[in-house]
Amino acid sequence: MELKIIDAAGQVSGSLNASDALFAREYNETLVHQLVTAYLANARSANRAQKTRSEVRHSTKKPWRQKGTGRARAGMSSSPLWRGGGRVFPNKPDENFTQKVNRKMYRAGMATILSQLVRDERLFVVEDLTAETPKTKEFANKVKQMGLEEVLFLTKELNENVFLSSRNLNKVLVLEAQEIDPYSLLRFKKIVLTREAVACLEELWV
Repeated sequence: MELKIIDAAGQVSGSLNASDALFAREYNETLVHQLVTAYLANARSANRAQKTRSEVRHSTKKPWRQKGTGRARAGMSSSPLWRGGGRVFPNKPDENFTQKVNRKMYRAGMATILSQLVRDERLFVVEDLTAETPKTKEFANKVKQMGLEEVLFLTKELNENVFLSSRNLNKVLVLEAQEIDPYSLLRFKKIVLTREAVACLEELWV
C-alpha cells in the first residue's frame, strides 16, 4: 500500500510503501463497533452510588394502619415504590463495565480502521514532526499551513516542544504511535503519521 507523503504546505510530495496487512485490510464494521464500544466501556469509572431501602434515611414507623383507610398497604417509607425510597437494584462504585477484546481482534480492528482512513484519504505521512520552541501560536500556524484543522499526529517518540506547543489546541492531538486507540483514530478528521511512526506501527501489529 502506498501512503501519501505531504510537505509543510500540505501538498503531496511523494509516497511511502507500507504494509498491506496494516493499511490495505478489508473493512469490518462489526469489528470496529465492538472495538470502540469496548474501549469506551473500559474507560468508564464506576462512581455512581445509589442507596438500597436499608440505606436511605427514613422512619421504620408504619405510615398508616393496614386496613380501613382506602389506601394501599404500606410498611415503611423506604419502599422502592415511594418517592425518596431506596432502589431495588442500585448502582454501586464497585460496578464493573470492562469488556474484553483479545489481542488478535484488537490488531485486526486497528488495521481495519487504518485501512479505511487510507481509502477515505484521511491518513497522510510526514517526514518528521518538530518544533524549535514550545510556542502554541507557531505550532498552530504550522498546522494551518498544512491545511489541517481537526488532526491527530502520531510520532514514534513525543518531542517535548511539540507536546507543549500542541496541548492547548482544542482540535489537535499529538500521541506516540504505541499509545494510539481506536476512538482517537475515528474522532479526528485527519490522521498524520511520521515516517518513523509508520515503521513503529508495522513493528507492533504486523
